[in-house]
Amino acid sequence: MPRRRAAAQAGVHERTARDWDHGIGKSNGARVLPDGRRIDYTTGVITIVSPFPSPLAGVGGPSLAALEARLHPRFLTLAEREQIADRHRRGESLRAIGRALGRAASTVKREIDARSIAGDYRPHAAQRAWATSRARPKTAKLAQAGPLREYVAAKLALRWSPEQICHALIVDFPDDEGMRVSTKTVYQALYVQARGGLRREVATALRTGRTRRKPHRSLQARTPRFVEEMVMISQRPAEVADRAVPGHWEGDLIVGTGSRSAIVTLVERASRYVLLGHLPGGHSAEEVRDVLVPLIATLPAHLRASLTWDQGCEMAAHRQFSVATGVPVYFCDPHPPWQRGSNENTNGLLRQYFPKGSDLSVHSRADLEHVAQQLNARPRKTLGWASPAERLRDLLTAT
Repeated sequence: MPRRRAAAQAGVHERTARDWDHGIGKSNGARVLPDGRRIDYTTGVITIVSPFPSPLAGVGGPSLAALEARLHPRFLTLAEREQIADRHRRGESLRAIGRALGRAASTVKREIDARSIAGDYRPHAAQRAWATSRARPKTAKLAQAGPLREYVAAKLALRWSPEQICHALIVDFPDDEGMRVSTKTVYQALYVQARGGLRREVATALRTGRTRRKPHRSLQARTPRFVEEMVMISQRPAEVADRAVPGHWEGDLIVGTGSRSAIVTLVERASRYVLLGHLPGGHSAEEVRDVLVPLIATLPAHLRASLTWDQGCEMAAHRQFSVATGVPVYFCDPHPPWQRGSNENTNGLLRQYFPKGSDLSVHSRADLEHVAQQLNARPRKTLGWASPAERLRDLLTAT
């Protein structure tokens, strides 16, 4: 029977019938999915509830999607259970039924013995009982109070990412299997309110600052580039690319509201060590030069090998910078941010401290130094979960 006609006979809208077919129900204006997620499209809040009972599955039973799910060939399907019931009713032997289904006779026997009620085998009741027995709900790890939740909440408060936290648990508690959690579990605790054993406010510790998942957006257009003579990245020494030798830096700006203030960001390619420079009043070429020169001057000579920058007009005074510091400047090609990948990644981390659209002039040099120290003390996946400060120390010791 077509769905539209069936819906009319049942006295419901065709859209409701389609939702039922997919195991979707409604609860107080929200939609409840077969996996137990309740989505309130008005507030955007996602919670976990018990799976919505399908009208076709019996009161309090599993959804239609759960009834019809085929998880693995070893499990009997509803169609096979119907065949068992029909053939058993006709008096066929267990072996004959098994041959017809391609199953062992013992499988058929166990099914009839276990699912029959007063000697009567009913396939749909058997399917509902099987689907119900598969559900084994348990409390999420981070919904339970204890040292694991406290550890995760403390690290999120320090603006560590869920992945950094998961690997730090292995280092800090190598012999305690109870102190383990996956990255996905941490995100679920933050994004799904019912699993919010972590306080909802802690979700602001995420890099994005969002409390809901969003698809990745396309990259925004890059800033205009200047056309003066430059030394391009293709002429940069080969030793820079393999990150084996310390002292090669990538640089850029993060700009405040109205482009009236900015922060210079420098990242050392081998160790991901970060240096920050303050530009509270503007970011002209001369102002950037006057901040970069003393910033580079704080480094020992063997850590001043090169600087890679994009083609932003703030580096128009790059020749004067090179003369003052002895550091050559190499410029990236137009529009490939991956040529300065370490710096782009670091700027994303810094936006957690200095959000877009905020006034960067309110931050002092001490504030910038504190942020740089926090970033340099964080374990990094790309460094084998060592921190930039530790990696730079090791590189300096080795050289």
